[in-house]
Amino acid sequence: MATTFIRPATLTDLPAMMEIIEEARQLLAADNIPQWQDGYPNETSIEQDIENEIAYVLINDRQIAGVAALQTWPDPDYNQIYSGTWRQPDDRHYATIHRIAVAQRFRGQNLAQMFLSNLISRSLQLGFDQVRIDTHPTNQRMRHLITKFGFDLAGEIRLEERSVPERLAYQLFLTGQVQKNA
Repeated sequence: MATTFIRPATLTDLPAMMEIIEEARQLLAADNIPQWQDGYPNETSIEQDIENEIAYVLINDRQIAGVAALQTWPDPDYNQIYSGTWRQPDDRHYATIHRIAVAQRFRGQNLAQMFLSNLISRSLQLGFDQVRIDTHPTNQRMRHLITKFGFDLAGEIRLEERSVPERLAYQLFLTGQVQKNA
């Protein structure tokens, strides 16, 4: 079994990260999903994630297998929600997972699940008890993954400056009473 973990991304990771982003863009296009078809995310946005220290890479067998951003400040795109509501809408202390993708050569190995699990754990380590995420309504693959992890659909948001702004927004609360094994 290969050693798999996440770590903060560095600028030297940028070419491999962009290759994964492009592969994901092509997969979305093949599935007729308009998400990421407007040139975003691009190298500048991923570089900003790295500089802001919110970019992570998934390492599998010493290779970069995935990319994501774990934003640690309130997302302005989440201020207005339609066709639903945030649980605890005034709570501005949450982490947000953005721009998550797994390399084509690693698909089918459940690495997206491992990556998402690690990002959720990292959120808790950073002191967040709530994680939010969004995806395009037609992105069934991501919607399945999100709900499998227990995220609840909160409603619809609209992303600023995107050609196709509609996204379904989800949230997951990490605290609560934990049941102990008897």
